[in-house]
Amino acid sequence: MQLPFDLDTSLYMAAVLGLGIAAQWLAWRLKIPAIVLLLFLGFGWGYLVGSPEKYIDSEILFPVVSLSVGVILFEGGLNLRFREIRDTSNVVLQLVSIGLLTTAVLTAFAAHYLVNFSWPMSILLGALLTVSGPTVILPLLRQVRPERKLGSLVKWEGIINDPIGAVLAALVYEVVAHPMPDGVAHGTMVALGLTIAIGLGLGLLSGWLVREMMRRYLVPDYLQNPVVLAIVLLLFSFSNYLQPESGLVTVTVLGMYLANQHNVTIKHVIEFKENLRVLLLSVLFIVLASRIHPTMDQLRDIGWGGIALVLVLVLVVRPAAVFLSTWGSELTRKERLFLSWIHPRGIVAAAVATLFTIGISQARPEMAAEGEKFVLVTFLVVVGTVTIYGLSLGPVARYLGLSRENPQGVLFAGASPLVREVARALHNEGISTLLVDTNPENISLARMDGLPVCYASIGSDFVHEETDLGDFGRLLAMTPNDEVNTLAASEFAEQFGSANVYQCAPHQESSQRHQRVPTHLRGRILFDDELTEDKIRERYNKGFIMKKTTLSKDFTIEHFREKYGEQSILMFVVPLEESLRVIAADSKYEPKAGDKLIALVPPEPATSSESL
Repeated sequence: MQLPFDLDTSLYMAAVLGLGIAAQWLAWRLKIPAIVLLLFLGFGWGYLVGSPEKYIDSEILFPVVSLSVGVILFEGGLNLRFREIRDTSNVVLQLVSIGLLTTAVLTAFAAHYLVNFSWPMSILLGALLTVSGPTVILPLLRQVRPERKLGSLVKWEGIINDPIGAVLAALVYEVVAHPMPDGVAHGTMVALGLTIAIGLGLGLLSGWLVREMMRRYLVPDYLQNPVVLAIVLLLFSFSNYLQPESGLVTVTVLGMYLANQHNVTIKHVIEFKENLRVLLLSVLFIVLASRIHPTMDQLRDIGWGGIALVLVLVLVVRPAAVFLSTWGSELTRKERLFLSWIHPRGIVAAAVATLFTIGISQARPEMAAEGEKFVLVTFLVVVGTVTIYGLSLGPVARYLGLSRENPQGVLFAGASPLVREVARALHNEGISTLLVDTNPENISLARMDGLPVCYASIGSDFVHEETDLGDFGRLLAMTPNDEVNTLAASEFAEQFGSANVYQCAPHQESSQRHQRVPTHLRGRILFDDELTEDKIRERYNKGFIMKKTTLSKDFTIEHFREKYGEQSILMFVVPLEESLRVIAADSKYEPKAGDKLIALVPPEPATSSESL
């Protein structure tokens, strides 16, 4: 099926971007991995409009794909902080060495006997399918939210495996595409040594250069992101020029260096690269998938063997690699089982397989048919592993008791008597709470009340890095200081989502000139636009108390409002068998029968509700 009209290049590129972003949004709504939708959209798009080479010359397309992979790996490196694996560094090292080699060997055997690849192509596929990567791992971790130690292990393994696996695959590719009668082992070891030396050397040197440029203010703020992007692209290309595929190592090392230095802040760089990664992935997966036009003969050739390969990778290869790598470690049996059920393949496998296929077809035409089969099997593995892990990881993690999906916990900025009373009301309902404050008296009294506390500034790195926030999905900033509340909201907007960060209404400014905090930095306003923290505190000091009331057909929300009057403050609603709802000034939810209300009400006796 083809479109009844031809697309020009600009319309093709705009349509691909639009489809990619639409797929990302739909995946967010459906809570499924975006890659699944992107790949299937790409397959359909290819049948509809043809191969991307019809619109973009291959001499431009594939270098752009390669550069995009470099940017994605750099962004992955920015997420790796050594403090995350202080207690599990040995496990990470074993996963990216013993685990990686086990995966490569077992996959090669499976590819040879199940899909009938020749031994050279089987070994190449085994090397390539050791990769995983941040494009798939990070979204799955955000969805499942395992315990911090376990999440860090998965993230580190996935990101580190990408450059290692890609370099390993590149070395095998050179042997397959350009066989040498003598000195194969020596040539391979020399290439490996050069790749490591160039990758580490250029990565560390460029990391130091970027840090010094920022520390000495040699680059203005508005140019920092473009400069870093330009350096990444130049470095990736130059490194690959010196030694093929060493650029993957170089940009990953650069990202890790910047993530672990403490002289300059790189938060704005991380945010920029995350946005860029979403755009690149949205385009790359559709473009690469649209190149796949398998014939019936090719599909029959892969047949059930391809499906069996995917199942063997999931059910045999991954568990074997994990259990060999973690033998004798302090990981529990459940943690090892969780690690055994997450190893999806992503953009690196898809992109590198595409480039290898083109190179093999040009260097060794007699292997062109097997090269086409190679890329088809790789995409089958990508689709299969992402679908299996993406749809089942959540239930598996819940069964093992390691998942914290849709966390209901509430993080409070402040620990004043009012905040302690509100937190106690939620705590008594079985909802996790954590009070963060710099006032030692408030912290001490909250601890005496049995409430979890953190003696720190809500905007400090300590709260993000040293506190396990896996059980928390909302922030309530309820300090008397509007600036602190806004700082807290802006700090946690990315982690919790802007829909889940709240703050008390700021004090009214007489004009824009006297505006104390910018509107765009604020969180959602708690309870009511007019209810500043001091107005809520004033009612609490007058004797208002926290009450819980379960609505029924005989006692509706209208009865509640009539009973407690306009001075009462409805704070939370706990719907029957649903998650906690925080009442914000812009809330549209109307409580119904069966909902439990938590409110600050006047101290009059109420027979239909009980005191907390």
